[in-house]
Amino acid sequence: MQYLVILALIVGVYFFFIRERGTKPASPKKDKTQETSNEMVACSACGIYCEVDEALLSNAKYYCSKECVRRG
Repeated sequence: MQYLVILALIVGVYFFFIRERGTKPASPKKDKTQETSNEMVACSACGIYCEVDEALLSNAKYYCSKECVRRG
């Protein structure tokens, strides 16, 4: 009877801790689209470079922040 209890505990620990760890992905794989860098543009007001995705477009000019849009 004691052997069955010990065996049940071992199996329970295995399924609860070890098996759960094996089903999760170890590290998320990056897509090739994420590895490519975005195009950089210069702010028309201050000259700082920022990514096109993060830049603000106003009057066909790129700006790094709302403050630079007001100055430009």
